[in-house]
Amino acid sequence: MMRTAFYPGSFDPVTNGHVDVIHNACRFVDRVVIGIGIHPGKAPLFSFEERAKMLLESCGAFAANSGTRLDVVTFDDLAVEAARRAGAGLLIRGLRDGSDLDYEMQLAGMNATLAPEVQTVFLPASPMVRPITATLVRQIAAMGGDVSAFVPPPVLDRLAAKYAA
Repeated sequence: MMRTAFYPGSFDPVTNGHVDVIHNACRFVDRVVIGIGIHPGKAPLFSFEERAKMLLESCGAFAANSGTRLDVVTFDDLAVEAARRAGAGLLIRGLRDGSDLDYEMQLAGMNATLAPEVQTVFLPASPMVRPITATLVRQIAAMGGDVSAFVPPPVLDRLAAKYAA
């Protein structure tokens, strides 16, 4: 039986923190479905297609080498509903610190009530990526700062192109 995990987020842009979580998830499942949340009220920096391509470029080789299938989908409803559609029994959530844990525990409890067949799994961020957030990466890049330590090379190139204008 194939073990599938669903990892939801905005991934705008993809960061080394996201990559860290995906790499760790690939170690214990056969398939990781990355769900890019689409929110009608928000205008993302990158389109779904751009984010999907960055995710596959940044994580595809590692996933393939570990024998894990990697898929990218969109969703505009509850993450647990998207996980169900993907056939996932696991919902992956990354944790950076204690404040993440408090919020994520509440969310996991609510999700367990909504979809008891989907188990939330917390993956702690590696020490080097704990401070990274996509919001801070966007802000630093927009102000001309060097974000090379925070994002994979394919993302760095795309950020440079976005802010070159």
